[in-house]
Amino acid sequence: MPDHSEFASLEERLRACEDEVLHYHFRDRTLFHRALTHASVAKTRLDSNERLEFLGDAILGAIVCELLFQRFPEHPEGELTRIKSSLVSRNTCAALTEELGLTRFLILGKGLAMHDRIPISILAGVFESIVAAIYLDGGFDAVQEFVQRAFVAEIDRATDFDQSKNYKSLLQQLSQKSHGETPCYHLLDEKGPDHSKCFKVSAAIGSQVYAAAWGSNKKEAEQRAALNALHEIAGKELPFIAD
Repeated sequence: MPDHSEFASLEERLRACEDEVLHYHFRDRTLFHRALTHASVAKTRLDSNERLEFLGDAILGAIVCELLFQRFPEHPEGELTRIKSSLVSRNTCAALTEELGLTRFLILGKGLAMHDRIPISILAGVFESIVAAIYLDGGFDAVQEFVQRAFVAEIDRATDFDQSKNYKSLLQQLSQKSHGETPCYHLLDEKGPDHSKCFKVSAAIGSQVYAAAWGSNKKEAEQRAALNALHEIAGKELPFIAD
């Protein structure tokens, strides 16, 4: 829940957000204010960040695509699509909003502001709105710099996968020791052209189904699904977000 009592004025709040979180200073203060304003407190929907969220989603996708295209010249389009889908998902954008400390500056209606936990859709929406606002205020170079800085750890996390480790074997050992069962793997989806498909797989132990993961082939998808399951069992952050 955002606590605005620490700020003497709206302008002080905006400047703190610029200095502490964005490292970017807006020329258009109205645009910046709108980017932080949820529809629940805006006079009209056009005074909220909903239109900016729409634009920011497209801009974010384009920037992340270029970052991945330049960083991974050997990856086929199916693998790049999988990584990009994970990075620009609502879960990732919401997590970034919290990690950056942007939640302190959200402008919400009283009903939402009283909740202990802000919905993921709102957290993700404000990140996309900020992306759009920086683009409109400072141009492509400014927003590219912001996105690249915000996503550097996420890109490392999404691609930090040790192909030499057998996560399926580790999960099987854990499962048989703890539950006396062998994990099974379910193919949930596949996409991409025939020569470069990617696959979505989830691991399950008995009736417990764990978070799915995408891979450039079924073997890799199963390994990633097994690693997701290991992290979920251990209460750790998931390395692969499928949706």
